Amino acid sequence: MQTVSVRKEDVTRKWYIINAENQVVGRLASEVAKILRGKHKPLYTPHVDTGDYVIIINADKVSFTGDKWAQKLYRWHTGYTGGFREITAGKMRQRQPERIMEYAIRGMLPKTKLGRAMFKKLKVYAANSHPHAAQQPEPLVFSA
Repeated sequence: MQTVSVRKEDVTRKWYIINAENQVVGRLASEVAKILRGKHKPLYTPHVDTGDYVIIINADKVSFTGDKWAQKLYRWHTGYTGGFREITAGKMRQRQPERIMEYAIRGMLPKTKLGRAMFKKLKVYAANSHPHAAQQPEPLVFSA
């Protein structure tokens, strides 16, 4: 038996759609990161982007365990002096609900050019609609 090393040209990509309503953020993010990396495929190759496209709808209806809506903080620096900013998960949900899933998934992908390419295959929408109907995405269901 020989080990197969897949080339980028040989990868066939599928589109999946996931309804994030009542899903726990971290548990859903780990499954989505697996699909974006391609680890669910038998031809997974670590140095090649073998993953599929993922559409997440209803991102504004995700849940956290415990009291994370009030306690979890998203922090960043603007680059200016005194530019340290932070926002709670609850306020992030009101302002930009898609960012919660994007930050969780991005943290689970490699921090390289390959990881940035994988992240571009993720499409997150706060509402129930999306503009990717032409790709005919397959519904993917995870247990809650």
